[in-house]
Amino acid sequence: MENQTQTKQAQEKTQGALEEIIKNKYSEIAALKQTGFNPYPAHVSPKQNCAQAKEAEIDTDVVVAGRLVQLRLMGKAAFAHIKDSTAKIQIYVQKDNLGDEAYTFFKKHIAVGDFVLVSGHMFLTKTNEKTIKADKVELISKAVRPMPEKFHGIQDTEVRFRNRHLDLIANEEVKDIFVKRAKIISSIRQTLNNKGYLEVETPTLTPSAGGAIAKPFETYHNALKMPLYMRIALELYHKRLIIGGLDRIYEIGKMFRNEGIDTTHNPEFTMMELYQAYGDVNVMADLFDEILTNAAKAIGVEEVNYRGRKIKVQGPFKRVYIPEAWKETFGHDIHEILNGRDFNHEALITLAKEQGVKFDESEADNKIFDILFEEKIVAKYDDPVLMLDYPTAVSPFSKNKPGDPCLVERFEAFVAGGQELANAYSEINDPYDQHERLKDQARAKAKDTKNEDADIVDMDYIVAMESGMPPTGGMGIGIDRMCMMLTGQDSIREIILFPTLKKQD
Repeated sequence: MENQTQTKQAQEKTQGALEEIIKNKYSEIAALKQTGFNPYPAHVSPKQNCAQAKEAEIDTDVVVAGRLVQLRLMGKAAFAHIKDSTAKIQIYVQKDNLGDEAYTFFKKHIAVGDFVLVSGHMFLTKTNEKTIKADKVELISKAVRPMPEKFHGIQDTEVRFRNRHLDLIANEEVKDIFVKRAKIISSIRQTLNNKGYLEVETPTLTPSAGGAIAKPFETYHNALKMPLYMRIALELYHKRLIIGGLDRIYEIGKMFRNEGIDTTHNPEFTMMELYQAYGDVNVMADLFDEILTNAAKAIGVEEVNYRGRKIKVQGPFKRVYIPEAWKETFGHDIHEILNGRDFNHEALITLAKEQGVKFDESEADNKIFDILFEEKIVAKYDDPVLMLDYPTAVSPFSKNKPGDPCLVERFEAFVAGGQELANAYSEINDPYDQHERLKDQARAKAKDTKNEDADIVDMDYIVAMESGMPPTGGMGIGIDRMCMMLTGQDSIREIILFPTLKKQD
């Protein structure tokens, strides 16, 4: 109790000091405005960025803008550093060079955190550091709040995620993660564009939440007097475009699922889905290898440290056929737990008990299967691995393997012993088969009283399929999870600029 009181008192003292700083800054700004000086000018004209200035020849004139991040006053001179998105550069400010009035203003009104425009020429210091010798330093934006921990970084993750602007200012490695994320996404676009894929945009608000098994966010459209759902997947709209004759398409966009938050799940996340007419699961597997390999090359990595494991990220990646792995792991043919499009419930329960995995017998069969599969088979692999030939019972949109109604042409890509990266199929293009599969899923959902997922049957999609759909391969890749892996981040919140957080009081 005493420690809590002391902590509260310390917080109140810190907050009081901060409020005093902010009050004084606003008073200073008001006083400057009264003199006719505008600390927030409408126009500034830098001629170079900081990186370009650092590359300039000695004696070259430069005009550079940036945030003041370090300042060391020494009477009649000062050394400082300014920083923009490209680099940090040293400036040398001398009273004799600026003049008495300008130097007095610099010392009195320009502080760490402020944005400045510096005009001068490049020279080398005695320590051989390229530096701008300032002829003029202009205040172009006055900061009111002090910078975080004097630019030594913010360590508290809660503070970092709630104040990403401060996190980016204080932690250079954080900015680097998001630069890499942008390069990864750009690389994916380039790979697909080079292969003739067309980037498309489909609705975010939909009348039904189909294409995946997930709980949607629901809203209401007042003018139409109808419920709408934030999309949980891109699949059904994309397949209508394939039916309409757009043979190769992709979309990178936000999905929304009203589910839990943990290190790999955020309610708002980024997916890439693509579809290729006349393709199949094997075409998708080769394309996944190329996409991931190119994305890794785009940020200059061949191997990453992820979740305590060294991961090779240059393809081609290992392919594992689930029936073979199942037989090798459990000593049973996978068909013993399957019954056409359904599971053999008793056989599945018996196997789960034999293997000693933790599960609830009231759970749906597909969830019990996932526990067995992921804990006993997928967990063996560190490097990216493509798991092929899934049970039909867990694959409502996948085409059956020829001659085997129990298995489908599908793969999922995993890394680090179980982190899912991608999901791909040879897509069903038989409308009757697709309708029956979706009805199977609806019946399974009706039996599971704990299931809050969206109804999966979308009759508009079935009607579209009846117009004829070519053989098609499709794939979805979790952009956030791929970025996590390629940048070595254990939490999805590290690679989303503004992750979903509980509202503060």
